[in-house]
Amino acid sequence: MSFTTAAQPAVLVLEDGRRFAGSAYGATGQTLGEVVFSTGMTGYQETLTDPSYAGQIVMMTAPHIGNTGMNDEDMESRQIWVNGFVVRDPARKVSNFRAERSLDDDLVANNVVGISGIDTRAVTRHIRAAGAMRAGIFSGADAALSDDEQLAIVQTGADMKGLNLSTVVSTPEAYTMPAEGEFVGKMAVLDLGVKRATLNYLTQHGFELHVMPASSTADDIRAIGADALFYSNGPGDPAASDDHVNLLRTLLKEGMPYFGICFGNQLLGRALGFDTYKLPFGHRGINQPVWDKVKGRVEITAQNHGFAVDAPIEGIVESPAGLGRVEVSHYSLNDNVVEGLRCLDLPAFSVQYHPEAAAGPHDAFYLFDRFRELLRSGALTQEASPEQTAHVMTKTSVANTPAANGESK
Repeated sequence: MSFTTAAQPAVLVLEDGRRFAGSAYGATGQTLGEVVFSTGMTGYQETLTDPSYAGQIVMMTAPHIGNTGMNDEDMESRQIWVNGFVVRDPARKVSNFRAERSLDDDLVANNVVGISGIDTRAVTRHIRAAGAMRAGIFSGADAALSDDEQLAIVQTGADMKGLNLSTVVSTPEAYTMPAEGEFVGKMAVLDLGVKRATLNYLTQHGFELHVMPASSTADDIRAIGADALFYSNGPGDPAASDDHVNLLRTLLKEGMPYFGICFGNQLLGRALGFDTYKLPFGHRGINQPVWDKVKGRVEITAQNHGFAVDAPIEGIVESPAGLGRVEVSHYSLNDNVVEGLRCLDLPAFSVQYHPEAAAGPHDAFYLFDRFRELLRSGALTQEASPEQTAHVMTKTSVANTPAANGESK
């Protein structure tokens, strides 16, 4: 892989054969991934450094990208995670007092192959019709490969369905973060691709964080004396994360309070016995409308997910895994996709969107308050109440299903 500041030919090749010619942007060479689009008008640095985008070529639908440059303060993780980056009109000059370097500088430094100058509207419309698919960006010497050679390379790329990427983006070693203000309790954070903003909000709400690798076990979590468990956002297919599902199911049965975001919502769904499925083109951006059934209002949310939980959005249902009553607490107003789950007999809830993101609306910040108040009130304890235990134990006929025993469907 080489680097250059001169505009060289580049091409975006989709697995169905569609091709979009443009100019090299960032590093040059070739890169493969699932091509997806993000509708955010701003926040490209947060998008690039969000570990949930690992394995994907991200295309920004906003035409002008890079105007405000890059800085260390807005990094959501230790590096850029996208496999590739697609923009229409990159900024020729950075203009922001907080900028420490240009976007192009960071793309080069992180070996991210990009492309600019293509019709991103046309690509977006194609993905919306055909669905997210494998793709490749070819620039430099790789741009000279024949059309057939480039397409063959793309079609050998990994499919996001069935892909487990948690261990790729997770912290290699556990670390702690002290609580700020009034101490509420110890929280075990399973890092499946967690964002810095999430950790900061949790500490600000009084949680002492023990951030743990994705390979952590139930014994690891018990050993720190955790009062609560948090599953973060992250990349990949939730159907490929059986270990995380079994871990969560085990601790839920012990009465461990749980809060999950994004990937953590999908894994709670699976732990409760629901299936997950791949969305045609996913939800990615900072302007996604969600209906909050509990509060009876619309929330404008930030989202980044290509998979969703398959559960009925109306009514209260019994968990197929025998973990009591469950209801969908939030759903998308665009396509009725499940955006939140709430357990009624266990101390657990989750949302599919990103409440820590604040590129304008602050509609979802209350979720951190909600979890803090639940622990503060003493309503949630590490031991399940006799009523919760009795309810779960009476579900033996359901709990002996393949889903309840940790088997994939």
